[in-house]
Amino acid sequence: MPIYEYQCNNCDKDFETLVMSSTKPECPLCKSKDLSRLMSACGFISKSSGPSGETTVKSAGSSSCSSCASSNCSSCGV
Repeated sequence: MPIYEYQCNNCDKDFETLVMSSTKPECPLCKSKDLSRLMSACGFISKSSGPSGETTVKSAGSSSCSSCASSNCSSCGV
C-alpha cells in the first residue's frame, strides 16, 4: 500500500495519504475528491567508499524538514 502525494484542485492543499486498493482519497481540509497526484521525490541515502577509502554519501530528494526524508510532509505542514 503506497503513500502518494496529492494536491487538491478545490482548495490547493498539498498532502500525503496511504492509498489502499481502489480507495479514492479525499482532501483532509475540504473533503473534495477532485485531486491531482504529484510526483514524489525518492528518498534514500547511498553510501559508498571512494578509491582512496573516503566515504561518500548521496541523497535523492531534498527535505525541508531535518527529521524526515519527505519533501512534502502533511504531518508537520511543510
